[in-house]
Amino acid sequence: MKRFCLIFSLLVFVFAVKAQQSVNFQKLRYDDDFSYLKKDSAKTWYKKLKYTPLSSDGSTYISAGGEVRYQYQYFKNENWGDAPKDNDGYVLTRYLFHTDLKVGSHFRAFFQLQSSLADGRIDPSPVDQNVLDVHQLFFDANLYGKESESLILRAGRQEMLYGSQRIIAVREGPNNRLAFDGVKAMLKRKNFKTDAFYTHPVVNRPEIFNDHFNKNTKLWGSYSTFNAVPVLHNIDLYYLGLWKRNTVLDDGQGKERRHSLGTRIWKSKGNFTYDFEGLYQFGKLGAANIMAWTVSSNTAYRFENIKFKPTFSLKTEAISGNRNYGDGTVETFNPLFPRGAYFGLAALVGPSNMIDLHPSIQLQLLPDLSLTTDCDFFWRMSKNDGIYAPNLSLIYYGAANNNAYTGTQLAANFDYTANDFLSFTLEGTWFAPGDYLKQSSPGKNVYFTAVTAQFKF
Repeated sequence: MKRFCLIFSLLVFVFAVKAQQSVNFQKLRYDDDFSYLKKDSAKTWYKKLKYTPLSSDGSTYISAGGEVRYQYQYFKNENWGDAPKDNDGYVLTRYLFHTDLKVGSHFRAFFQLQSSLADGRIDPSPVDQNVLDVHQLFFDANLYGKESESLILRAGRQEMLYGSQRIIAVREGPNNRLAFDGVKAMLKRKNFKTDAFYTHPVVNRPEIFNDHFNKNTKLWGSYSTFNAVPVLHNIDLYYLGLWKRNTVLDDGQGKERRHSLGTRIWKSKGNFTYDFEGLYQFGKLGAANIMAWTVSSNTAYRFENIKFKPTFSLKTEAISGNRNYGDGTVETFNPLFPRGAYFGLAALVGPSNMIDLHPSIQLQLLPDLSLTTDCDFFWRMSKNDGIYAPNLSLIYYGAANNNAYTGTQLAANFDYTANDFLSFTLEGTWFAPGDYLKQSSPGKNVYFTAVTAQFKF
């Protein structure tokens, strides 16, 4: 541990001194673009790491980068007292390293390793620990190669992220990010882009180089985005198909074939922002029919002329749950592959059978330091369904419990951005169980805290 802290401190110092220009790291690191360094004649060693030409004209080059994330987490009364007691907490570390080879404007190869370690975690899951594995390895062929439009075919292991990350995300919050094996076609024009894909989510295993192709789950579909739309600003339209060999819900188990049709209307620039989304699901779970849905609203306003520039936000969600036991219809919503920290890093509950009311306030205390406080109120949408984790695993059944109120969650976090490479987060969460959880679980208040240091290069 001391050795890691020393190495980490030295890296921070070196990059603080040597990195003499700002960079913009993307959520998906394969979207990083350092081709502009082709025209930079005063290259530092860091710039050479980001752009090393392999041809005389500089159109073929290789780039390298990565990430180190160090995170301490502590739970008191995890899972409302149902989890094993841990008095010391645990440390999660994540290492990512990638290389990106671009051959002209028509071919590309991207490779990324991931190592996720869970020191002191009692019975860590594959989401917490994966000692070392190939996280991404894919090849691109650009059939157009024009600056204004492109048609790219991608094959291999790859991360995917769409929309507000409610349905398909990289699982950034947990220690081990998620990738998919498959093929994808990406068409992009001026104010329009669309992806079509057929994939299998990677099965993560905790040892070295043993993640494997997932025969038990398939995800396919298309996702389209229209920008610069009059009045509405931006619109997403999507279809997603899911097949699983076995799914277990409160009222139903068996082979699942689920289809999701959704739309999202959003605006992310300016003082007033919004994100409205609606999604309907249908298909089969065993012999039962699937009829599920969700609607969400997320609006925010930032007051630029007030001290600390407060941003007031209100998010609400209605997410369907099973209405009646044994009626041949399953209404439990499947969030597919959402961001793991859906309702905060503590990730106590997931987006199924849920009504959620979530106000929050963000204050910009300093140019590089912000404070966010929020409050979440949770109810079960249906009393004939239980509550679920973000991965749709059933936490508690709904039968014989006529209470709807699940609980109240209060959270606060400080975010400090030291520079483009280094950031820190301190956060705390308190979850007070409602009547439903008091009857279904030991009913203890949950206390959670986490300290995160993240270094990207």
